[in-house]
Amino acid sequence: MSEKKFQPFVASETQMKEFTLKAVLVGSAFGIIFGASTVYLALKAGLTVSASIPIAVMAIALSKLFLRTTILENNIIQTTGSAGESIAAGVVFTLPGFLFLSEPSSGQYFNYITILTLAIFGGILGTLMMIPLRKPLIVKEHGTLPYPEGTACASVLKAGEKGGDFARTAFWGLGIAMVYAFLQKILHLIAETPSFMTKQANKFFPSAKVSGEITPEYLGVGYIIGPKIAGILVAGSVLTWFVFNPLLASLVPADTIALQLIKLGYLNDLATAGGPGGWDPATHTFNDYAVAIYRAYVRQIGAGAVAAGGFITLFKTIPTIISSFKGSLGSLKNSGGEVTQTPDRTERDLSIKIVGFGSLGLILLMTILPQVPGDSFVSKLLLGLLVVIFGAFFVTVSSRIVGLIGSSNNPISGMTIATLMGTCLVFISVGWTGKFYEPMALVVGGMICIAAANAGATSQDLKTGYIVGATPRYQQMALFIGAIVSSLAIGLTVKILDTPSAEMVAQGIDHAIGTDKYSAPQATLMATLIKGILSFNLDWQFVIVGVAIAIVMELCGIKALSFAIGIYLPLSTTLPIFVGGAIRGLADKQLAKRKTDKHEEEEEDLRKGNLFATGLVAGGALAGVAVAFLFANDGISQSLGAVNLEHALSESLGTNGYYLLGTGLFAAMTFLLYRVAVSRDKS
Repeated sequence: MSEKKFQPFVASETQMKEFTLKAVLVGSAFGIIFGASTVYLALKAGLTVSASIPIAVMAIALSKLFLRTTILENNIIQTTGSAGESIAAGVVFTLPGFLFLSEPSSGQYFNYITILTLAIFGGILGTLMMIPLRKPLIVKEHGTLPYPEGTACASVLKAGEKGGDFARTAFWGLGIAMVYAFLQKILHLIAETPSFMTKQANKFFPSAKVSGEITPEYLGVGYIIGPKIAGILVAGSVLTWFVFNPLLASLVPADTIALQLIKLGYLNDLATAGGPGGWDPATHTFNDYAVAIYRAYVRQIGAGAVAAGGFITLFKTIPTIISSFKGSLGSLKNSGGEVTQTPDRTERDLSIKIVGFGSLGLILLMTILPQVPGDSFVSKLLLGLLVVIFGAFFVTVSSRIVGLIGSSNNPISGMTIATLMGTCLVFISVGWTGKFYEPMALVVGGMICIAAANAGATSQDLKTGYIVGATPRYQQMALFIGAIVSSLAIGLTVKILDTPSAEMVAQGIDHAIGTDKYSAPQATLMATLIKGILSFNLDWQFVIVGVAIAIVMELCGIKALSFAIGIYLPLSTTLPIFVGGAIRGLADKQLAKRKTDKHEEEEEDLRKGNLFATGLVAGGALAGVAVAFLFANDGISQSLGAVNLEHALSESLGTNGYYLLGTGLFAAMTFLLYRVAVSRDKS
């Protein structure tokens, strides 16, 4: 049987600059930038955006300006840089869970060295396990596994070789976002979160609150994910803030809400002021009932819904998982029997020995390093073995799934939940129950989450390389470098963002992560699950309500996980995301009327709207990280307070007038996004 052999863009016999120092350095810089911005976005909204295409676009732009890089060097740049985004997502989705475990001392593991160590280990594990899988999944199944983001990124790199000015649109979006963020986060000319809430005394609709964190990154995220997912997300928040909160506000006395907050550790006692919603012990009331109820009850319902949504997503992909694992093992056996000869440049992988020795090295390091929880050699050895065993399975699963449905649909949360439950069951079977073993379970879940996320991104990068004609071993080396370098910045960014503001410190809050500022929804869920299984310290009645809601959504044909995340997140997060999604829907309708136009045939990710939205996300997130770094210094924080216009504007315009000013400027940015999205190419 003869098959037409695939011909890459750069032929295998072509010798071209590829794994150069400037490509690795620029890629590492992008890894740090996008890793830091992903940390910020994932902590706030529990969402991430793929970095490969934006990095490829910027690499092409820099190449034309002064780098003078080849297409293969640009591929190394995006390969090295994209590792930062995937590892950051895995870190943020799990490791802040150390702060939310039963024993307060578990928070000691949430330090820079531990985060750095686990991030590097997880990133290396994901890349290691993908080395033997490249040939069976990327090469052998080139026709059956499309790897959508990888294919789109290859199209970007090829388009860059042929010419085009699409990078300008992305940089324009980045610039607009930076200026907007300066006006909002430094000068406070634009309100950060305009809100309106009905009074608790309202007979018909008490404590119903509408609010929106009107930032460029949320608008951009909404545009990228599209109207359907954005609509499902905001629907979950509408259920929380317009159904659950008013209902519970009508039925539950303030003292009962306060006691529940005490039980959860948000409030010290009934005699102490503060906590979520601002408890007043003198009047036995809250300043903000909506926030108090949300923290006391609804977040646990949301946690149950997210857990169930993750499981349902995983359950629905079980047939794919089984066939993927069987197919990958079969392909590995077949490729193992081939005659060895000097392979073509485009077929040179790192040695399989590196995978074996690397895995053994990871187990050994986990056993001896003090940063890894565990009270004995045996307990740490078990952790190492669980990480490698679960890692080998879920890396294979992750790679196959992203090949079919793309990285954005990869059920990482479901895989992590399954890993945590499996780990906890192993712990219970050997008698390891209670608070002491919670951090150990989180280490396994965290490393698998990082490895699976990195494996998904690595698969897309290898697909891009296969299409453009890259050398696999150079890509794999770039991925190792990217994983290590970006981890240095990711750990630092997490710790800086976790620094509480002066207001938080006054309220007795030690960590910014876990507050409304950085809610870290997935990490909170992972900690809740571990506590529930090992310590039996969970309000199961609320969790089960969440599970039931997720099942109802699936029965209605709605993706339960997206809806569940909406329940868990504040409306202030999902509402601006929905606005971005709505703009995408309107723009797509307008573009559909011009289907005969030549530019409509280009890749969706190369459309002006997507590129501009990518710039908004990158610019807004980077500005958020930069401002957080500035405010971490007390001296700079005080200096910036002198240029804060919020008080003056609120005094002159009134609070509602100030909110309207901010909303108007956000609307102007929204209109600009729409105009860019529907504009015609001048070419």
